[in-house]
Amino acid sequence: MRVGTFVLAAQFPGQGRGEALHRAVRTAEVAEESGLDGVWLAEHHFVPYGVCPSAVTLAAVLLGRTRRIRVGTAVSVLPNVHPVALGEQAALLHITSGGRFSLGVGRGGPWIDLEVFGAGIGAYESGFPESLDLLLRWLREPSVGASGERYRFREVSVVPRPADLLDSALRSGAVGTAGAHGGANGGTAGGTGGGGATTAGSGTSAGAPDAHPEVVVACTSPGGVRVAGERGLPMLLGMHCGDEEKAEMIALWRRHALAAGHCPDAVAAAGHVSAGVVQLADEAGDARESLLKAMPGWLRTGLAAHRTVDDRARTMRDPVAYTELLCSLHPVGPPRLAADRLAATAERTGITRFALLAEGSGDLASTETTVRRLGEEVLPLLV
Repeated sequence: MRVGTFVLAAQFPGQGRGEALHRAVRTAEVAEESGLDGVWLAEHHFVPYGVCPSAVTLAAVLLGRTRRIRVGTAVSVLPNVHPVALGEQAALLHITSGGRFSLGVGRGGPWIDLEVFGAGIGAYESGFPESLDLLLRWLREPSVGASGERYRFREVSVVPRPADLLDSALRSGAVGTAGAHGGANGGTAGGTGGGGATTAGSGTSAGAPDAHPEVVVACTSPGGVRVAGERGLPMLLGMHCGDEEKAEMIALWRRHALAAGHCPDAVAAAGHVSAGVVQLADEAGDARESLLKAMPGWLRTGLAAHRTVDDRARTMRDPVAYTELLCSLHPVGPPRLAADRLAATAERTGITRFALLAEGSGDLASTETTVRRLGEEVLPLLV
């Protein structure tokens, strides 16, 4: 079982943006101190729901502040960036961190971001597969050209190549604990940029990092599951999903991956990630109360701030009902209850990687306490 924390850099009512970012950085530092597996960073634009506009930039900061923990994006919004630019950043972080970086990508939403960054609604509605394939080619091939609908350019060299990590890390002795961690957790990165049949994973043995960064795809619909499955890429599944829905999505992913020719053994060990919420207290009622006091106000202001690019109608979840749902689905309560819920999800879905949002109280001290207890009191119960 590999348990990490999910960081939104949420701006709660009455808080400043700097306060939210400080809490995000401290969450990652405490996660490493407490023995957690990873930190997953969200990206949002122009809204207080999350005030980190570049997950890959914050990942660079946190990789520099840590030595062991894996740092990933959850997610980098692919329609808003050029895949080659994101691939260059991912390769750089992969190499300089000794293989500790995971690149989570998603297509985002129909938000005004698409207008601001010039991508247009088509990049969201139909352009994600092309962008994803170009990104994957950049992470796996020595040179890349493009002749798609959105991207067209002559072949250029990939500099630096993610595979450059292997020689430099082994030659300098930099693999150490970071490399061992990356090797153990990076074995789900597979997939191809085209339609070729490969294994779904390309992990290396512990003690050596993968040749390229792990790539994870956020999936919220059957279409997204198909895109990830055909490429053999593990999924990041949302915190609003229950175990039954996640199990159904994984079964669908498996069918697409096998139909695309991916290795059955690698498909069975794909390394999907389940997002959730965590709040720990000695009494379950106290943990729930901490979230019910703070999360609805944050959700109400944060989600309401989203604007669609084409003024399409949108509905918003009831913030109180949504918070109650999250409390019922995820490890919210005493450590024993938290461990039991994580173990139950693993048993029902096969998922053994978790990214848990610990900042739902909006309070730095409470967030740090929950992260520490997660590492010190919950993880030992999952061994």
